[in-house]
Parts: sequence; C-alpha cells; structure tokens
Amino acid sequence: MERIDLFNDLKDNSYPGRGIVLGRSEDGNKAVLAYFIMGRSENSRNRIFIEDGDGIRTQAFDESKMQDPSLIIYAPVRVMGGITIVTNGDQTDTIYEEMGKGKSFEESLRGREFEPDKPNYTPRISGIACIQNKDYSYSLSILKSAHGDPSSCQRFTFSYEKPRAGEGHFIHTYRCDGSPLPSFEGEPKAAAITGGIDDFTGNLWDALNKDNKVSLFVRYIDINTGEYESRIVNANE
Repeated sequence: MERIDLFNDLKDNSYPGRGIVLGRSEDGNKAVLAYFIMGRSENSRNRIFIEDGDGIRTQAFDESKMQDPSLIIYAPVRVMGGITIVTNGDQTDTIYEEMGKGKSFEESLRGREFEPDKPNYTPRISGIACIQNKDYSYSLSILKSAHGDPSSCQRFTFSYEKPRAGEGHFIHTYRCDGSPLPSFEGEPKAAAITGGIDDFTGNLWDALNKDNKVSLFVRYIDINTGEYESRIVNANE
C-alpha cells in the first residue's frame, strides 16, 4: 500500500470525524500515537481533552452548554503496563477491563458494536500500541454497520508487527462530510510519520479543518525506556 501524506490527506477532507494514528518515529526510537476529535454540533464542539493519570479524558468546556454527555464524554486514552489504548468512545474501558482478564484486543471488543447514533451509526475505532522487551507493535480495529444497516455489524482488526521507522497507519470514523455521514472503508491508510513531537503535533493540528476541529492528543513513547512525552491541543482554549 502506497503511503499517503497524512497532512495533505487531512487538508483535503473537511470532516473525517474522529481519527487515530499509530506508527513509529523517523529515527525508529519512538512509538507515535495521535487521536483527534472534530464536531459539527454545538454539543460536540463543547469539549476539551484533559490529562487523567497516564491517559486523557474528554470534558465539557462549558458545563452550562452540555446537552447530552453520552457518546462524547469518555476516556480516549488509558495505559495498562506496556500497552497504550486509544479509542473514540467508552470502549477504551472495555478493552482495558477485558485485556486485563487475559483476552486479546480483538476478543475484548466482541461485546461492542458501532455507536447507536442513527442515521450515522458512527464506527467505533480503537487501537493499541504494545511495547514489550524493547519491541513494538500495534493494532487497529473498526466496528461498523453494514453500509448503514444497523442489523449487521462488521468487525475488522489490523495488526502491525515491527513497524518501520517513519511509517504509521491512520483510521478515521467517516470517509468525508455528508448526511448521513459515510463510514470509513478499507484498510487503515499507510502514512508517513515525520518530525519530532512538536512538529508532528503542529502540522497535524494545522491540517485539520479549522471550522470543525475540536481537540488533538499526541504521544511519543521511547521504545527502549517506556518514557513518554505528550501534547494536547484544544480549540476551546
């Protein structure tokens, strides 16, 4: 699969929805994770990312304007030993709890489906970055309706062992803007990972549509030591 220019891909898409990027830094030393959210409604845009232990959670920017917290207030990132979990919903907690019981990433999502937000039926996208014994791998998952039919759930898991330096994979909830919003299709996009954490964060934030972007989280994890740096950018700050 040919690698895309991640930033140009985002600039050409006004509404990819929520997105996950997992990959490896150009120097090969860091695991790279990114998660962003976008919004079209006032309720969706009224959010920020805040730190929560080793992970993050979403929070209302203005509590007085919060209408419905379901589907928009959750912990996108949690850490379990050498595994960092990132998702677009409360399935973060499901993965954390089920993998803690010994289930695989794929097995942990068997009890979950796409979101019940008719008519979009937003896909649940999830990822794990695993660092063990100075070795790095990652996986991505998408749970989606069958072309908008909520009676059928389609489940796809993609795993990447020993990822190459300067390369990652990008998955997002919607192909583009629309009504209803069309779900992502195909494999996660192979994408070039360029720059250190500040350059990568800045370029990624700048590439997101200025009218729809809400929040961005980026983390670089040292594969040899497990130490990490994180960045959070919120439109509402």
